[in-house]
Amino acid sequence: MSAAPGVWQGRIDDEEPGTTDRWHQRVRVFDAASRGGVALIGFAVDEGVRRNHGRPGAAQAPQAVRKALANVPIMGEPPLWDAGDIECTGDDLEAAQAALAQRVAQAAGQGCLPLVLGGGHEVAWGTFQGLVQAQPDRQRLLVLNLDAHFDLRMAAHANSGTPFRQMHESCAARGKPFIYRVLGISRFANTQALFDRADALDVRYWLDEALQTESGVRAALAELARELQECDAVYLTVDIDALPAGVAPGVSAPAPLGVPLWALEQAIDLVLASGKLCGADLAEMNPQFDRDNLTAKVAARIAARIARGSNVQGD
Repeated sequence: MSAAPGVWQGRIDDEEPGTTDRWHQRVRVFDAASRGGVALIGFAVDEGVRRNHGRPGAAQAPQAVRKALANVPIMGEPPLWDAGDIECTGDDLEAAQAALAQRVAQAAGQGCLPLVLGGGHEVAWGTFQGLVQAQPDRQRLLVLNLDAHFDLRMAAHANSGTPFRQMHESCAARGKPFIYRVLGISRFANTQALFDRADALDVRYWLDEALQTESGVRAALAELARELQECDAVYLTVDIDALPAGVAPGVSAPAPLGVPLWALEQAIDLVLASGKLCGADLAEMNPQFDRDNLTAKVAARIAARIARGSNVQGD
């Protein structure tokens, strides 16, 4: 049975010889019998962005990205499942994150790669919890964030700026190392307090300024490659606002400089080549501020790249 017929619609090239399938022809509803492949999970929530005094709208992103994915040609993707959306009732962000964690854990438990479509970056706390639930004994989980922001904020109530600080606290409580790496940090979008906290937590990061040239990207990825060798698994979280505003205008916080798309894709490819990816999510795409669906198409390109490069096959 096809998934979400109202969203998974698109072009059909009946008269073209050869393989012409697109995502809308391959995505199926995720259920208890689904095995292997990639499970898309929507996190239609931006309560964390609202709490963080950002501009809401990211809750609409999962459907926008699905629509952009619908016409992407199939080129080696594994089985594709749609596990539906997690929504937020009122302002109960914590319940939404717990529901996401449960669905991520279920997908991982069935041998699928959870690929979550956020939503604000509060999605990361839900995804992380689900991966921990699925493999609680995992020792060295590398959290790789492609982002202009650390999102290590201190706050009375969790929001889109706190997920990685929450992960640190979770790791400390469970006696696990907190291995957090960030590519794309902007010196103009993080306070000194956040840089100091990152240093105190032994966070390794690369500035957006250092990722503008091929030599700079090669140096960063060489260091990241060593990190990948030492970890047991990788959780990849991609904040779309890591990209330049001209490439990704429809985000919660547009980046004046940002990391070039080609550099971000090289980092993703390196993670995929490691064979250690256990889960991924996309965050902060905001359709309300998009132009010509450009940002949705960029997010879809990234999602499809992750799916194609994943090493999870179906039965």
